[in-house]
Amino acid sequence: MAQSRLDRLEQLSHTDAWMASTALVLMTLIPIIEILMRPLLGQGIENASVLVQHLGLVLAMLGALAAERNGHLTTLGGGSRPAGADTTAWQRSVFVFANTSAALVCGLLTWASWRFVASEIEAAHTLAYGMPVWWVQATMPLGFAVLGAKLGARCSTVRWGKLGFGLLAPAVGFWLASAFDGTEVVLWPAALLLAAALVAGAPIFAVLGGLALALFWQDGLPLAAIALSHYQITVNPSLPALPLFTLAGLVFARTGAAQRLGDLFVAMMGGGVNGTVLAAAVLCSFFTAFTGGSGVTILALGGLLLPLLHNAGYPEQRGISLVTSASALGVLLAPSVPLIMVAIIARVPINTMFLAGLVPAFVMVLSLLIFGGYLKKSGLSTAAMPTPIRPSLHQTLHCAWVAKWEILAPVVAIGSLVSGLATPTESAALTAAYAVLTQAFAHRELSWRVLGRCLSESAQIIGGVLLILGMSLALTNYLIDAGIPDAAIEAVQSVIPNKYVFLLALTVFLLFAGALMEIFAAIVVLVPLLLPVALSYGIDPVHFGIIFLAAMEMGFLCPPAGMNIYFASAMFGKPVRYVAVAVLPALLALVVGTLIIAWLPSLATGLPSLVASFTQKLH
Repeated sequence: MAQSRLDRLEQLSHTDAWMASTALVLMTLIPIIEILMRPLLGQGIENASVLVQHLGLVLAMLGALAAERNGHLTTLGGGSRPAGADTTAWQRSVFVFANTSAALVCGLLTWASWRFVASEIEAAHTLAYGMPVWWVQATMPLGFAVLGAKLGARCSTVRWGKLGFGLLAPAVGFWLASAFDGTEVVLWPAALLLAAALVAGAPIFAVLGGLALALFWQDGLPLAAIALSHYQITVNPSLPALPLFTLAGLVFARTGAAQRLGDLFVAMMGGGVNGTVLAAAVLCSFFTAFTGGSGVTILALGGLLLPLLHNAGYPEQRGISLVTSASALGVLLAPSVPLIMVAIIARVPINTMFLAGLVPAFVMVLSLLIFGGYLKKSGLSTAAMPTPIRPSLHQTLHCAWVAKWEILAPVVAIGSLVSGLATPTESAALTAAYAVLTQAFAHRELSWRVLGRCLSESAQIIGGVLLILGMSLALTNYLIDAGIPDAAIEAVQSVIPNKYVFLLALTVFLLFAGALMEIFAAIVVLVPLLLPVALSYGIDPVHFGIIFLAAMEMGFLCPPAGMNIYFASAMFGKPVRYVAVAVLPALLALVVGTLIIAWLPSLATGLPSLVASFTQKLH
């Protein structure tokens, strides 16, 4: 009896992941059905694109709940250790403070979201087939309320303590918002508490959201504006591409696609030292572009590539360095999630950013291999080095045939979008469906269990990211209304009059920012603030986006936010210090590559301009 109750509780605790996964499945199916129905019936699903966008809101809120349950909400790490018996009194106090603060902010956001939904109830807008829009929007106050209760309950290990913290902390936040909404409140106490909460380990979304709330509160502005910003970004027309491309990448990562692509690249480039190194670098970049996270690439390819490099005569530390650093390079390649996020925030067409990243991605790979010294044979044991194997056309063709479904994935993703046959959402849906069908039926490697895991992981990744994105947009909207970007433009131009000196300063700043900030947080916080300054110097927004992402690639390799180091440490069983020292040559190489891209704008803007002019001639 007791076991059956535990089983039921376990099933209930996973309801958020299943519901988020269902939303993701619908986001995949609706665009595909729409594509098929348009030529056959002349019309598709009513408001199909708007339906998919609002499913993104459901995915964001439920995915965030699942991410919280599995400890995947992004923090600085200070309060990540639970308050258990094996912790000191100080550690428990820090943990309780961080989670109580986050739960309090969630209570404030619950009130702000409810005020927004109440206004939409009065407006009585419909979504599709007579369904009121507020039915979907109601997931915001419900989601924030449950999230606050879950974060509060983390503060205790006993039942009544969990219940008390889980109810009291968000309730206090809800009461404060309802009692003082529209009232001018002093900013500095809230700012100090939020800074302390961030250091203590509160989730980044709660700190950003709390700061936005405090700033709006300071001016007596309605708090519902924060909920409106979160709603606007989660139903952005281009946003559904994020979870769909993430799903496609995880499906490839969880099946044998890595092995098939590895065999192909080794056959193409030969089995000697240089051939294996080139294969490893290209394969890692390609895989990160699809998985959306270089940490996933290390986990998926580390066990495959390190033995190959070792067999080619590579020392262990140098091999770990190559895999760890090369896994950071796919950010500039379509259809990576950071590339899409920058396009959305900078308001640049996604297909333009896809084209713009191709040449710079090639430059970054070359920079890593050349300036990082990975092609040098000095330091390698000549006795351990095998006889170089020339690339084999026959073997390449054989491996290409075996990996044909994986090779065609970029054609489906980029071709359908650049050709104009599909919108960004439809292209992403086609890619996700393509990945699922090929791995399930062509290779028979994708079981229902693995597919469910991929859906759940995608929902958790995107849920955590969209919480940060929504809160950051609210903060950015306030800063723009307050004239902060204009003031920044005047201040920077008074100190740095030259465009190329500004590009150097921008690159250096972004290198440090990438080391201190998680890439998604850096994108949503810094791009809206830095882009107007870059535009004032005549820098193309596409070029700026590519510089930004190239610099952020370094952030994967530099503590404290360099997650590749921690993933590699766990994957290869080495101390963090060992991995950090190993990737130092790669850090220098990426600095050089970023400067090359910054000072040669045609590397980023040339290909999109060429394709645009060619398309105009065709029309």
